[in-house]
Amino acid sequence: MGLLAFAAGCAIWLGRLDFRQKISTNVLDLIPAGEQAPELALIRGFANDVQAKVMLFALDDPSAPNVPPAAAAKRLVEELRKSPAFAEAVVMGDTAAQDALGRQIYEHRFELLLPSWLGKHEREFAATGQAREKFPAWLAERSAAELEAFLSRPEAAAMQGLAERDPLLLVPGLALRSQGLTAPGATAGGNALVWARITVSPLSEEGQGPVFAAVDAAFATVRAAFPGVHVRWTGINRFAAASRARIESELRLLNLASLVAVLGVSCIFVRRIYKILHLVPVIGLSLLGAWTLSTLVFERLHILVFVIGSLLAGVAIDYGFYIYMQPSERPDEPYAHKLRRLLKPLLASCLTTVIGFSLLLFSELPLIRQIGLFVGAGLLCALGAAMLYFAQLERPMLEGRQFGRLDAGRNHPSVRKALRGLFVVALLVALIGPWLLHWRDDIRQLDVPSADLRANEAAVRALFGEGSNGAIYLTQGKSVGEAREHLEDFTAYQAKLNPKGSTASLGLLLPTESDWQAMPARLRELGSFDHDFRAALENHGFVADSFLPFFTAFEKLRSHPSGGEYSGVAKMLEGMLAGPLALLGNFHGPAFWFLTVVEQPAGAPVPAEFHTVEVSQLESLNGLFTRYRWSALRLSLIGLGLVIASVFAIYPPRRGIRIALIPAGSCFFVFGLLGLAGQTLNLFNLLGAFLGVCLSHNYAIFSSDNATAHTAPPVSIRLSALCTAASFGVLGFSRIPVIHALGMTVALIVVTALLAVELEPLARRRR
Repeated sequence: MGLLAFAAGCAIWLGRLDFRQKISTNVLDLIPAGEQAPELALIRGFANDVQAKVMLFALDDPSAPNVPPAAAAKRLVEELRKSPAFAEAVVMGDTAAQDALGRQIYEHRFELLLPSWLGKHEREFAATGQAREKFPAWLAERSAAELEAFLSRPEAAAMQGLAERDPLLLVPGLALRSQGLTAPGATAGGNALVWARITVSPLSEEGQGPVFAAVDAAFATVRAAFPGVHVRWTGINRFAAASRARIESELRLLNLASLVAVLGVSCIFVRRIYKILHLVPVIGLSLLGAWTLSTLVFERLHILVFVIGSLLAGVAIDYGFYIYMQPSERPDEPYAHKLRRLLKPLLASCLTTVIGFSLLLFSELPLIRQIGLFVGAGLLCALGAAMLYFAQLERPMLEGRQFGRLDAGRNHPSVRKALRGLFVVALLVALIGPWLLHWRDDIRQLDVPSADLRANEAAVRALFGEGSNGAIYLTQGKSVGEAREHLEDFTAYQAKLNPKGSTASLGLLLPTESDWQAMPARLRELGSFDHDFRAALENHGFVADSFLPFFTAFEKLRSHPSGGEYSGVAKMLEGMLAGPLALLGNFHGPAFWFLTVVEQPAGAPVPAEFHTVEVSQLESLNGLFTRYRWSALRLSLIGLGLVIASVFAIYPPRRGIRIALIPAGSCFFVFGLLGLAGQTLNLFNLLGAFLGVCLSHNYAIFSSDNATAHTAPPVSIRLSALCTAASFGVLGFSRIPVIHALGMTVALIVVTALLAVELEPLARRRR
């Protein structure tokens, strides 16, 4: 009744869950939400909240390859705007929107651009060491000279009329500096381009199914009106949906393959294979308990936890085999008496392993914490279920096949000598090989590769001008003003680093907070600037009266300088932005940032004092996982230390040394082999090693009584170890690189430990 009540309670809890909200497939969810490194939090927020919601569409007509289907693009935008799944959609190169933005910037040029212009020139004047009262005349001469130099450039021909109304070159100068931010035109390579933004996160179900349905409906309408048009499109939600589908498919295949592998091994070692069905409730209850406790404790879990946890069947079966295959001391031995005989090794193996996994709960990495709880809870449930379930059977006995005595050659000196030589070789491999290992953590190994989608995305983004030699950076701050100050420092740093390269950023539209606050005082100091500037313009060959609209507007500004809070200027700029330009900066907390495009390939990481990180640089995330690997190593060593200490607290020193050496030696031997083979390992090889050591620890404990009695290990150990190796060996066929690494590491360590358990007694002389 207790087992039925437990199963019913778990089923009710799991049945109430929304698994699409509870289980995540987002790689960035593997990074702790409270990660202290600001650049990593910045990348995570940018990828989740800004970049991820963008979808790109490219339309072409194969029947007319050089004629972009502009009308079809406009129709697609109209259809997408009708759907509530899309917040906005625009045809790239829409001159109406760009012209409107240009007019607004021009109308507010004195609030947006003049403060920074004044601040820059005042700092340049201060460097000359001249007296303060000479600043208006110096500024007038400098401005006239810059205007003459600007108009002599070929690209300035289109801006000559604007320069007459803006001789300080506030807007024309900004236009030249911002060329890196200019969106692609409406056409590229015979394609019409459409940019769109969805309303919800693309990693949620609402950002996938409804969005795809809206896209399909829009495509159907466009193709009905324009039959020859072909559409290519990309978005993060396509990758998320494909990744979820492929991982769920792999999860089902791995479970099935694991079951087949366990049954295949069992058929070899078990006489009556149908009796193995009694182990199914034990495995089911262990998985049910692990799922329930994990979903109770964690608000959201990554799907990789369940991919790895699905292999718990190969671990949970150990306790069932050990109880079920243990022969009775006498025909009428009660089950309770039999269980008491087995209780010490069962509790020792389970509780010491759970102690080791409980240390993973202190890891910084959410995935490791979730795996630690899932496996620990599953093992406790497996032990409890096995003890209670077999008490319900009248004669719980699973008879194994006998393959002859493996210790038949124990007393032959040649056999002992060969085995001892083999152990010496294994010892040398374990001592030398691990020093040859190479370690590298790459966050891309956590994803399921999708070559077709990636090729499609690269092609579409190339049409939108992405993938060039430029580098994209994010500069952050705790407020808009602080982010703008950091951007000022970063652009100055880039100017020194690459004087000939251009740097474009939306933040350059906004003055720094210090320049904004200082502008009224600076304007008051320019008392003679009007007269000096007229004279300087005449000296450089201009007719001063042709700039009369500027002088009128500037004198009005000096009489009534702009005022108000700095946040008001930021809100005014934010209100001007729409479409792709609206995603070039974040004016709302908790992280305020500006995006910057630098016309050069990314180089060394930007120094921390500039509060700037390169967006596409995965080394930051790779370095994070490297740091977590060392953190996991420390926890694993502490956990193994506790496991070994608990073994010595339960068993005598001689038996404790054997129990400790078998799993540790197996781990070092496998790492030695991988090192000699030149393999590169990662965090999940380390996690697999920890899991493999804990499992091997069980076999060492279960075989300790037989080793002391100089008898062969029971068939239950052989069967459980091979079932575990087969179960985890299935992961070697996984398409997810880190799952492949974890499965193969566990399988190799378990097989090595089994060989050590089987061969170690043969290498010792019988006393």
